[in-house]
Amino acid sequence: MPKKPAQNPSADGAISKADTPDSKSLPQLPAAELLSFLKQTRGVQTWTEKEMAKALKIGLPEAKQAIVVLELQGYIEPAGQTGKWRITEQGDLVSGSKSPRFTRQSVEQALDELRHRIKAVNEDSNADYKITDAVAFGDFLGDAARFQAAEVGIRLMPKKPEASTASAKQNRAELAFLKQLGGKTALLHVERYEEWMRSRSHRDLL
Repeated sequence: MPKKPAQNPSADGAISKADTPDSKSLPQLPAAELLSFLKQTRGVQTWTEKEMAKALKIGLPEAKQAIVVLELQGYIEPAGQTGKWRITEQGDLVSGSKSPRFTRQSVEQALDELRHRIKAVNEDSNADYKITDAVAFGDFLGDAARFQAAEVGIRLMPKKPEASTASAKQNRAELAFLKQLGGKTALLHVERYEEWMRSRSHRDLL
């Protein structure tokens, strides 16, 4: 079993590029996207490359390459001779997954309330930001009995020109806004939007 790191590495540092036969001809999936799949399958004992391809909306060649990378990192392993895969303890750790404990009703209610807050922000002329993208993804997209918190990616567009300039102060302001938008609930994990979030399976909240 691979050694546990002292702390959870960042997505960029968690997965290094693998030198596979197809690595030069196939696009490299973002590390965060691969980790989102590992997290989503926490409650599933085994899964296939076809199920990975469906979840991430990629072709089978890309899924096969991703599996090679994840296996080399020690995050997944073959489930015997079944042709299926399972996540290792190391994979659970690096993906930040938690034991599924929420009901579908509670997750859906939290997402519905967030959708209303997003609408209210965009209708508020005094708000500091306009929300231009909002997507939710995670194991709630499946048919399990219990789920982890829904992952939500939010893209903010500052309304004031000076706020568009990247700075430590602006970064803190955006993070504070996202935290407030998410509300005081353990049912949602709100973070900055990234393009891969829309390219994988998701639910649009706008």
